[in-house]
Amino acid sequence: MSTPTPTTQLIAAHGWAGDSRAWQPWAELAAERGWAFSAAGRGYGELPPHEPSWQLEAQQRVVIGHSLGPHLLPPELWEHATCAVWLASFAAFVPEGRAGRSTRAALQAMGQRIAAGDSTALLRDFFREAAAPHPPSALPMGPLEQGINPLGQQRLLEDLHVLQQTAGLPMGYPAAARVLIVEAADDRIVHPSSRAALRALLPQAQVWSLEPAGHCLLDPDLPKRVLEWIADGQP
Repeated sequence: MSTPTPTTQLIAAHGWAGDSRAWQPWAELAAERGWAFSAAGRGYGELPPHEPSWQLEAQQRVVIGHSLGPHLLPPELWEHATCAVWLASFAAFVPEGRAGRSTRAALQAMGQRIAAGDSTALLRDFFREAAAPHPPSALPMGPLEQGINPLGQQRLLEDLHVLQQTAGLPMGYPAAARVLIVEAADDRIVHPSSRAALRALLPQAQVWSLEPAGHCLLDPDLPKRVLEWIADGQP
């Protein structure tokens, strides 16, 4: 007896300094539903870069992106998405005005630390803020555990530049896509005005605000809730 072909496919994209291992609980829940699941990878650490693509038979094509993740996916992937889930994300990371100036200065300082070979200490600082109010020990395994090699450092620098240049929705973003925005009430990485700007660009979105929750959204029930939301919107 042949295995039925999945008609729903999820493609997940991690954020800056992350990797695909963070999506393991999501992949397991998707498999239980008979859905296909793929995770993009930037190759910061030991895992090689990976760019997934849509299966021809997939009727429901869902992008799940954390933080910078949605902005790292190619336009041709976005063009065929039917649903988008934004996790602790943004349209433009750098806000307007005074907050934007301080954010740009912080990004510049981060880039200088990476270029000087201080990436390990920098990432420890970053993940401490991204995990808060939870301890960094609650984070899933990522590139930092195996160390960042010179190629990984270069990719971190390149994507830090992408982060600074984000402005609006990703190229190819489908206007008709069903949308869920999940915000972290205690997010220390994404400025409140940047979160508000994303909501303004996607007025049709359903918005969840998790509390207490930091930028990494370390809520063990979140994958199940999001997949239920995806299923509820299917024909």
